[in-house]
Amino acid sequence: MTAAPEMTITSLILGASPVVQAVMLILVLASVMSWGIILQRRAVYSRAKALASQFEERFWSGADMRQLSEQVGHSPNTDSGCENLFRAGFQEFQRLREKNADSEATMQGVARALRIALSVEQSRLEAQLPFLASVGSTSPYIGLFGTVWGIMSSFIGLAKVQQATLAVVAPGIAEALIATAIGLFAAIPAVLAYNRFAADSDSVLSRYEIFAEELSSILHREAHAGRSTTGH
Repeated sequence: MTAAPEMTITSLILGASPVVQAVMLILVLASVMSWGIILQRRAVYSRAKALASQFEERFWSGADMRQLSEQVGHSPNTDSGCENLFRAGFQEFQRLREKNADSEATMQGVARALRIALSVEQSRLEAQLPFLASVGSTSPYIGLFGTVWGIMSSFIGLAKVQQATLAVVAPGIAEALIATAIGLFAAIPAVLAYNRFAADSDSVLSRYEIFAEELSSILHREAHAGRSTTGH
């Protein structure tokens, strides 16, 4: 009696039907892209927090805001959200004061500039998170499709043989289950990373919003004091 060929993960993948192989390829590519985004986003949030701390320390050190504005204007760091907010708000404040706009109009302009800057920072922080959410939510279903297709193909093949044995259907069912396993392998890290990064994004954005409110309050006092900004 001839022994059945040994089944391995590699042999099952290579022997899978074209549809199941296509499903596996899609899931592997999704997983690779997810991990690339996970590593990149992790670095982005770590850098955003560090730069926020650095700029807040400079801002609250009592330095003159005009000098600080000149410094960040000469060597801007566009990765620093707090710096971008300060630059947008203070430059708009100076522009409107030079035009002799009244205090109310000045603060309305500053508020608009800060809202726009916050929206830009939110877009930067949340970039590529929808892809992780999509991978996390759809990968199990894509893998399930490959599983269903593989099992269906196995039973179709089973109907064509005279003697049905486990050795006949086992390879088809096994390769089908591999598609589900790959789907879960792609989905689980994506879901965990999305939840973590969404929380990190909310935390950093909350920090930016607090900074914007504090900057607006300082500029509001300066605008209504009727004098030029010298410090805070």
